[in-house]
Amino acid sequence: MNYILYLPLFMIIFPIVGALITGIASEDNDRLRNPLAVIVSIISAAAMILILHEYVQNGGWELLLHQIAPGLEIKFRVDPLAALFGGTAAILWSFSVLYSTGYMAHEHKRRRYFIFYLLSLGMTMGIALSANLLTLYIFYEFLTIFTYPLVIHEENDEAKKAGIKYIIYSFFGAGLILIGLIITYGNLGTLEFVRGGIVDLSTGSLLLWQITFICFILGFGVKAAVMPLHAWLPAAMAAPTPVSALLHAVAVVKSGVFGILRSMYSIFGITALIGLQMGYFVAALVSITILVASIIAMQQDVLKRRLAFSTISQLGYITLGAGLFNVIGLTGGLLHIINHALLKITLFFCAGAIITVTGKKKISELNGLGKRMPLTMVAFTIASIGMIGIPPVNGFISKWYLIQGSLESGAWIFIVVLIGSALLNAAYFLPIVISAFFKKGEFSSVEGPEAPLSMLLPILILVAGCLIVGTNLQLTVPYLENIANYLFYSGGN
Repeated sequence: MNYILYLPLFMIIFPIVGALITGIASEDNDRLRNPLAVIVSIISAAAMILILHEYVQNGGWELLLHQIAPGLEIKFRVDPLAALFGGTAAILWSFSVLYSTGYMAHEHKRRRYFIFYLLSLGMTMGIALSANLLTLYIFYEFLTIFTYPLVIHEENDEAKKAGIKYIIYSFFGAGLILIGLIITYGNLGTLEFVRGGIVDLSTGSLLLWQITFICFILGFGVKAAVMPLHAWLPAAMAAPTPVSALLHAVAVVKSGVFGILRSMYSIFGITALIGLQMGYFVAALVSITILVASIIAMQQDVLKRRLAFSTISQLGYITLGAGLFNVIGLTGGLLHIINHALLKITLFFCAGAIITVTGKKKISELNGLGKRMPLTMVAFTIASIGMIGIPPVNGFISKWYLIQGSLESGAWIFIVVLIGSALLNAAYFLPIVISAFFKKGEFSSVEGPEAPLSMLLPILILVAGCLIVGTNLQLTVPYLENIANYLFYSGGN
């Protein structure tokens, strides 16, 4: 049989094997372990690109690994949503691993760090390529387990408390998902992700399906940091910065958003969603999250915490797009999966470079930093502009589609939310830029390298990517419009 069919399984197993191989190197043998970790991540990204190419050329496919019972299977599928999430995560992961080799150079327990960093990659690919809710749930739980050692890596009191909060919140969310999973299987006898959904509102009471829907939204909403289930995310800033980038831009929070999208469009489907009459519940919930998180972000002096609350706000854009129940809004949400990932990983990488070079963690300590780290702060500025939603950076186009989707739904209130959020983004990002370039501080001139090349190179490549994607809409918009149409309109698997 064609080896291409087994690539989804390879995407999960190879990072696991890679983690074990990198663990063979001794704690201090960075010259062996670091290149191995980078190679594993690059090969994984290349395999995902091959999957994307095969999907574009020949369409999706399934791979059944094990049947537990009728309707309960461990199975993988390549479809448009899997390609979007899996491709974004795998490609950006390779940048994160390269960045980690520089950032972690003087940290303790580097071997443990890289083992769990690569294990988390395998679990994320399992989530992306799941063909049903059971498979997704299993890998979702393993992702929590394998990211926990990364959250507590510093092993101080702050990190340990953050780890406890992360586990409690994550398992609470998983419990809600499990309840929804049991109700769904009990009523339908299947958990398959199907184009157009599997839920038939005539099977079971409307109230029961509404409860199931809420279980999925709030359960996956924990990792998506939907308020008031968000508190674990700012606390997790106690982790090393590459882990923060992993949590905020690539894997964990995006897996929560991915779970919400799967629940809404592959389990319920647009017909059932309209019948539930809960679209505005979702949109209202995330609108509150968007605005409140932005207001809290303005009050944070620690740079990583400000970025953390920014993430909570920005993730709401994706779910808002899904809750508008039209193709334009959904396209905007899907676009923001890519755009936010590129922008936020750039911002966190810049924050990590600042911490590594200067030891400064607070915004109030960054006056004049633009003279000391010009390339880093130019990259930070460009990414900040993108987060605000100003062209030509890529954040503009997803917000434009969300506004158009709100217009199509006749929901003017969400346009007000989006514009208000953009203004709040400007209010908490621009002061950082102004302080770095236009205020006098202890930083007066370039003194040595900005950051290790393994850290600076990913920053420059990724910020260039933000500009390229923002000025070449044909790279993303047509494909994501097709994915939105695929999810929105039923028509078989």
